[in-house]
Amino acid sequence: MKTRREFFKSAAWMGAVAMAAGCANNPLKLFGTTGAPMQGFALKPMKKVRVACIGVGVRGRAALRRISMIPGTEVTAIADLFQDRIDGELKWLRENGKPTPRFAKAGAEEYKRICDSDEVDVIYNVTPWHEHTPIALYAMEHGKVILNEVPGVQSIDEGWQLVETSERTRIPCMMLENCCYGEEELLMLNMAKLGLFGEITHGEAAYIHDQRDLQFKSDRYHTMDGERIPAKAGKPGWTLHFYAQQCGNQYPTHGLGPVAKYMDINRGDNFDFLVSMESKQASYRHYAHDLFDDWRKNFEVKIGDMSQTLIRTKLGRCILLQLDACTPRPYSRINLVSGTRGMAMGYPEFRVALEEKTGDGKAHKFMDAAATAALRKKYAHPIWKAAGEVAKKVGGHGGMDFIMDLRWSYCLQNGLPLDTDVYDLAAWSSMVELTRRSVESGSRPVECPDFTRGAWKTAKGFTIDEIDLSKLPGGFGDVKRDKSVDDAAKQEGFVS
Repeated sequence: MKTRREFFKSAAWMGAVAMAAGCANNPLKLFGTTGAPMQGFALKPMKKVRVACIGVGVRGRAALRRISMIPGTEVTAIADLFQDRIDGELKWLRENGKPTPRFAKAGAEEYKRICDSDEVDVIYNVTPWHEHTPIALYAMEHGKVILNEVPGVQSIDEGWQLVETSERTRIPCMMLENCCYGEEELLMLNMAKLGLFGEITHGEAAYIHDQRDLQFKSDRYHTMDGERIPAKAGKPGWTLHFYAQQCGNQYPTHGLGPVAKYMDINRGDNFDFLVSMESKQASYRHYAHDLFDDWRKNFEVKIGDMSQTLIRTKLGRCILLQLDACTPRPYSRINLVSGTRGMAMGYPEFRVALEEKTGDGKAHKFMDAAATAALRKKYAHPIWKAAGEVAKKVGGHGGMDFIMDLRWSYCLQNGLPLDTDVYDLAAWSSMVELTRRSVESGSRPVECPDFTRGAWKTAKGFTIDEIDLSKLPGGFGDVKRDKSVDDAAKQEGFVS
């Protein structure tokens, strides 16, 4: 009988067929002309999903503990730069009656030894941004499903590398965009699919979150060269390093992912071109100058306070995309979608305005609280209806982190395609480079690559899927809340 690794590798010849001809969207590489062979692709069901957690800092630690609570899922390997982090997770697993991973060793390339083993099916990659692509490529080449933290890649070329490798190896590659699994985001997806907004024409997406304390004061971060030091020690953490070096929207997917799903990007529509500009840099400069007397006082950051991008799609829709990680203002993802029958907007406050009949004027003001509550109950997403109670008990951004992890594990256990694929990862994450190019060119329009190579025209749209908890072995039992899961929610993706 073949091992899972042998099974994965035996399917690789199918991807080779897709690599035979050229592609106009990427003249530097040769790609297949059939387009997007990984759309709708599913592996055979896994009786047990064996997961390697690569990176167990603040967010990685919370991920490991969430994953360990999912029936049919086991953490079989842990890797990190620092052994004390790994030891902390081994202690937690023991204290909570979970199996002890065989692979649990610190080292910058320990993930390679893990990928070489036959005791892991999934690589859960919670490392700094610049490590996402090399780890993902190595994982797929060794037959491991790869789940990459956001953003999935740092450049268009890296996006094509992941697309090419996923197609050739026939290994799924998904981005861990937790905001696609929020209760409001899935509610709005359900409403969009049911046509409540009519024909969708516009969306707004953002990541507005003041991160100055986290980036200048944290004692938890590590630098680009792998040192774990407090901020006062004289070097910026890896995130601040990125912001100091380049402009553009470097963290686009929390807002963009959900809106892209409402609009069926890569599945009936596609990004066409964008224009991006950003304000001057002031907030980082004032903050550092006013609070510190060491190297931080005059540290220069290149990224502007507010990055704004307008994206036009092939079907003529528009998306406003924003990033502001440094001004003193309330957190928001905006999460707005509007069409010919009305609109809704989400975090931090869900509001909706809909017409019942064309021109009846009812969308001129938002629904009142009672009507909004009734609508939320009526159109709640099936996944949240099934698993929302346990997700909120586990915690982590209101439970959406757990819903995300539960969903991909459920798909792998039941032989279903993952909700988003390598083309979504590449398209959403490509905004990192595309917005930078537009800003640096004086806000000239920049064409968006089509990672599906035309398959978006005929692909089926995003669907409203369900979770049948009876198909998970053993059930959840008495799930206990773990404070670290919520602690990680406060840190977002900026500390590892």
